[in-house]
Amino acid sequence: QVQLVESGGGLVQPGGSLRLSCTASGNIFIIYNMGWYRQAPGKQRELVATINNSGIPNYGDSVKGRFTISRDNAKNTVWLQMNGLNFEDTAVYYCKRSQGPMTYWGQGIQVTVSS
Repeated sequence: QVQLVESGGGLVQPGGSLRLSCTASGNIFIIYNMGWYRQAPGKQRELVATINNSGIPNYGDSVKGRFTISRDNAKNTVWLQMNGLNFEDTAVYYCKRSQGPMTYWGQGIQVTVSS
């Protein structure tokens, strides 16, 4: 089993920044992919960003140029730097880790953009 602990969410004004982190513990594999997804009220969960085992990122269209995903293998941690936040970024953000045949999700963390 793998546990994912997310942190860094909160309330921010439009145009502001937040940095989310997700740290994995437990039965950690060396080879893994990690990513962030989000779900706004009444909407389906959507891709925010992923980063594969080679460190290659992939971004959802709505966050390209504003968000940056990074990872530290030694710390089993992935970060999501979010700049230029707007009202449409308000959602619960979920960390996801895929290793071998298994996929794990964090509990979710709230990000609210409000003036």
